[in-house]
Amino acid sequence: MTRVIKQNKAVYYIRGFLSPFFRSDAETLIRRLEKKMTAEDKKEIDSRLNYYNKLTGKEPFEFSGNRINDLRHPVSPKAYYFDTYQYAKHFHHDLFINYEFGDVTYIPAMPSIVKSRPVEGDNRNSVLLKLDKARHFVFVEGDKPLHEKKDRLIGRGAISQEHRIRFFERYYSHPMCDLGKINDNGQHKEWLKPKIPIKDHLDYKFILSLQGYDVATNLKWVMSSNSLAVLPKPTVETWFMEGTLKGGEHYVEIADDYSDLEEVLEYYISHPKEAKEITENAHRFVAQFRHKEKEDLLSLFVLRKYFASQR
Repeated sequence: MTRVIKQNKAVYYIRGFLSPFFRSDAETLIRRLEKKMTAEDKKEIDSRLNYYNKLTGKEPFEFSGNRINDLRHPVSPKAYYFDTYQYAKHFHHDLFINYEFGDVTYIPAMPSIVKSRPVEGDNRNSVLLKLDKARHFVFVEGDKPLHEKKDRLIGRGAISQEHRIRFFERYYSHPMCDLGKINDNGQHKEWLKPKIPIKDHLDYKFILSLQGYDVATNLKWVMSSNSLAVLPKPTVETWFMEGTLKGGEHYVEIADDYSDLEEVLEYYISHPKEAKEITENAHRFVAQFRHKEKEDLLSLFVLRKYFASQR
């Protein structure tokens, strides 16, 4: 039976508001979590730590005036404050912390905590933390096998950005696609269709996963399913490390201008073994984000390295 694994929003917000009342010492907590890690875990954590936080300790620091304690007074979007404070609260509350919350697709002038950053370029000042995770880190379990799914591409989403509009203009009526726009912004009303649950997407072999203002929100749950994520090479990344994903290995890659979509879909329909290998690789990639204690330890390490770089 298919299950969608995600956080209950009400419980998430209650925990966020109660979080200041449950604090520990960062080093004590780190030592406790480290004892539970295997040698292989520690190797993975070191690699991911240096990917998320590329600071060398030689970067110039200026501060916005925000301290850890200021995170206790969240403003919208509150999820970013809750997710940062969940780990930052274990460090001294007077430490300075730069953060830029929201869909960040640029590199901050000074080292800052962000949810997202460009894949290319010197992105050291963009220190990734697992932010807005209740929305982004959703997974699927118990999905039916790939060979039982329809040989079509499904796509549902808010269609506002120019690159998403271009895709719909080209493929909305294509027989290999079932596309629908779920946001009524007064434009392209002919594309409007009702929002459907994740489980209904899983009837299809291919699921569209185009970037939005930053990354594609659905990419995590698509890659945890037995369907294939279809997207161009990512240009923005988050804690999910989209920049390390490989087309043809973790997802079905299409051209930036979408011109080869039909050819690519037909290829994987006629090569089911290769298609299944992609889903298996995707599952292995997703698995590293589903170990709670490892994720907790890594989040603490990212912040500890960030604060140490200030000295």
